Amino acid sequence: MKKLFLGLAIAVSSLSFAQEKAKESSSSVTFGVKAGLNVSSINDDDSKAKAGIYGGVFANIPVASSFSVQPEVLYNGMGAKDKTYSSVKLNLDYISVPVMLQYNLLPELYVEAGPQFSFAISQKVKGDGGSVDVDQAFKGFDFGLGLGAGYYFEQKFGITARFVAGVTDIAENNPGDAIRNNLFQVGVAYKF
Repeated sequence: MKKLFLGLAIAVSSLSFAQEKAKESSSSVTFGVKAGLNVSSINDDDSKAKAGIYGGVFANIPVASSFSVQPEVLYNGMGAKDKTYSSVKLNLDYISVPVMLQYNLLPELYVEAGPQFSFAISQKVKGDGGSVDVDQAFKGFDFGLGLGAGYYFEQKFGITARFVAGVTDIAENNPGDAIRNNLFQVGVAYKF
């Protein structure tokens, strides 16, 4: 619960700071939607990457002529496949709140970096025999660091790519090596 409040406090303080700076900037805040493909994995020798989807909303808040803060709220379908039995999948569904700091290299091209706070909404192992909840085996919170880029073909439509490296151990009561999420996203974005 403390991590949830910490994540929300960081997001709110970032938004507050960004809104103050945006008032000083000549550009206005823009809102948008984004969606695309996730390729996720966990750092476990018995697993391999699995495809999923993501989608959500964002606000782009200019803080200077080339800098902006972009908080987002996304659904992220993450997890991994079993290396031996490819029909067995670990499905980890999160509501993620990335807060990305963006720098425009060109008016259409940006690079970004920032934290991502993720809150589990479903944790299941799915196989040929159905699915089983594994909420007790995994933590409800995940923290990661993202690095990405994007290009807007027009002022409103663009493509995005991002890698998020997990920092926290997602396994509950894990005596061994930390199990972390890793995520690569590619998708499209549209600003209103």
